[in-house]
Amino acid sequence: MSQIDLPPPKAPEWRRWQSGLFGSIGNTIVTFATLAMVLWLLAPMLRWLLTDAVWSGSAETCAADTAGACWAFIGAKLRFILFGFFPPDLQWRPALVVLGIATLLIFSALPRFWTVKLIPVWLLALVLSWTLMAGTFTPPRVSSNQWGGLPITLAVAIAGLALAFPIALLLALARQSNMGVLRIVAITFIEVLRGIPMIAVLYIAMLIVPMAVPGGALIDKLLRAQIGVTLFFSAYLAEIIRAGLQVIPHGQTEAAAALGLGYWRTIRLIVLPQALRAVIPAIVNLSIGILLNTSLLAVIGIFDLLNTARTAATDPLWLGFYTESYVFTALIYFMICFSGSRYSLWLERYLGRSVSR
Repeated sequence: MSQIDLPPPKAPEWRRWQSGLFGSIGNTIVTFATLAMVLWLLAPMLRWLLTDAVWSGSAETCAADTAGACWAFIGAKLRFILFGFFPPDLQWRPALVVLGIATLLIFSALPRFWTVKLIPVWLLALVLSWTLMAGTFTPPRVSSNQWGGLPITLAVAIAGLALAFPIALLLALARQSNMGVLRIVAITFIEVLRGIPMIAVLYIAMLIVPMAVPGGALIDKLLRAQIGVTLFFSAYLAEIIRAGLQVIPHGQTEAAAALGLGYWRTIRLIVLPQALRAVIPAIVNLSIGILLNTSLLAVIGIFDLLNTARTAATDPLWLGFYTESYVFTALIYFMICFSGSRYSLWLERYLGRSVSR
């Protein structure tokens, strides 16, 4: 009987860390040199952020030479940074929208809730968020020109990804189609959108689209920007999905056809589940990119989170505290993006275990 060679046991996590950091004289020297440099860089930063920071008081208190970061400014302008020019007495509306979106995101991230019912739930949530912010059923009405801050950043990013997905899926399938005209249209759309910057798309949505609308109909500025963001990122998402489709062996579709499955049932039941699983990291990376690129809305006068943070530092009573404003905003962006990144890793492991069972 032949002997079966078992793989060597996996070393504990702390052993691998120890070997990587102090496994040799060279590794030890590099580790201590890196640690010394990090401490040398972090020491003044921590003093500015924490030790010498001003946590309460006025702008005059923060103006002292020995003062560090002025977190009192963040406390005074927090509501403006988060909600922009939305009327202060009605800011419970955007706060409720942010809470609702965050709750729905958490539920949607759990595989146990992945059903077709999520699609109408999200569409209903986006419609309710718009009507609540606008005051359609709860007067007084608030113009979208007064919307801003975190609700705009989250809503534009999430709606952009959600609405871009079906468009991208059709584009990816059309680009692989045997119908020449359909394939050429898909390739043209994808390559044109990927070949121009997002700012150009936003300017087209702001300046060209109103002139092209017959009868001089007025389309909301935020809605035009949302359409531009959706179309722009649908081109990038289409290429990601197409990459996943190419991973699937052609023999699987032939086997499905031999069993009598039609084209759309084969795509829905066999091809798409495997293709999307293969490109989860790329989709998450694009989602983070959509969130970060919402800061470009500032060039067309829409006050996203980054723009409200910049505007907050122009208040004559708190003039010039841009660093604190940008650091606080960067922390919010980091928390959202880092959570998405960690969720992507967890989802890969979870789906990997599901496949191996």
